[in-house]
Amino acid sequence: MGLLHRLGVDTYRFSIAWPRLVPRGTGPANPKGLDFYDRLIDELLAAGIQPAVTLYHWDLPQALEDRGGWRVRGTAEAFADYTALAAERYGDRVARWITLNEPYCSAFVGYAEGRHAPGAREGRGALAAAHHLLLAHGLAVRELRAAGAREVGIALNLDRIHAASGRPEDQAARRRAEVLHNDVWTEPLLAGRYPAQEAETWGGLADGPWRLPGDLEVIGTPLDFLGVNFYRPITVAAAAHRTEDPGARTAVDIGVAELDPYGTPHTTMAWPVVPGALTELLCNLHTRYPQLPPVWITENGAAFEDTVRPDGSVHDPERTRYLAAHLAAVADAAAAGVDVRGYYLWSLLDNFEWARGYDQRFGLVRVDYDTLTRLPKDSYHWYRALITAHRARTEDTAR
Repeated sequence: MGLLHRLGVDTYRFSIAWPRLVPRGTGPANPKGLDFYDRLIDELLAAGIQPAVTLYHWDLPQALEDRGGWRVRGTAEAFADYTALAAERYGDRVARWITLNEPYCSAFVGYAEGRHAPGAREGRGALAAAHHLLLAHGLAVRELRAAGAREVGIALNLDRIHAASGRPEDQAARRRAEVLHNDVWTEPLLAGRYPAQEAETWGGLADGPWRLPGDLEVIGTPLDFLGVNFYRPITVAAAAHRTEDPGARTAVDIGVAELDPYGTPHTTMAWPVVPGALTELLCNLHTRYPQLPPVWITENGAAFEDTVRPDGSVHDPERTRYLAAHLAAVADAAAAGVDVRGYYLWSLLDNFEWARGYDQRFGLVRVDYDTLTRLPKDSYHWYRALITAHRARTEDTAR
């Protein structure tokens, strides 16, 4: 908590682990889990930091996965019950709620690509998961509203998609990639409809039996804000081969190949650093959805190699440059009319990066995984100075 307080932030985003609160997904709550988040929330508030709670960051209770996971409607209904429990327990102290973090990863990286849990490679299962995640979000929003929540949103990892060329086949590939990465989420959430190109993208899998009358109305329950997680853009071209039998292909086999034409520095995640793509993404959302709610950047950051000096300082100039450029990109979007309310940096600490383990370091603070010693990096000190200067300017303007 001291690291956060010294940094000077006024809000901190963290996730509640569903298995920690309700180990089997449904049924009795775990008192120790409930108490853990009570202590965390109270300590944040005592330090003058507002908690922003994410209810789902990919950790599904195993008992629910054993019953079908996100492929089945019952998981969405169980998520609504879990949300009601969390809202009742913490709603008196938590103003900002995020239902899901990056449902794209839960549905497609987990159920189609098999790189994240549960490690499945399915077509129908992945699309059913995407729909039930959206339904879970809508049901959770209604539970939070009923509990008096003041700010409710969702965090989507949206991508700025470019076509490799103006060729019709590459432009069609870009449209399919837009459906996979963006439209499958933004169209139901922000426009109350399914994507126009879903039949072209998914083939016979598009309109599955998992969709029931009334689902779109639940999914489209109005948001107080949209969370946007952004790291890099994507360029796509038409793939040389595409499986034509929709029943035989996975949900992500949409006939596109990702290219890397950017010629810019890359992070250790092999992601190109293109800050202007964030401005483009936000402005495109603003133009496309006239009723776009206020936007929070709920994740942005970069993994780079850090140099630990003999004096214990940690040199990471690439991270500082990345953050400065992307904050400027957010400011450019705001100047163009996008209602951006705030920015959450990923991340405070080096952390477990799912399938990548502990080898990718995103933190402002380096963690020695052998001793758990925490060393603020140069980027931490830079970010603290930035916050201090921004707060001083804001206070001068207010006076």
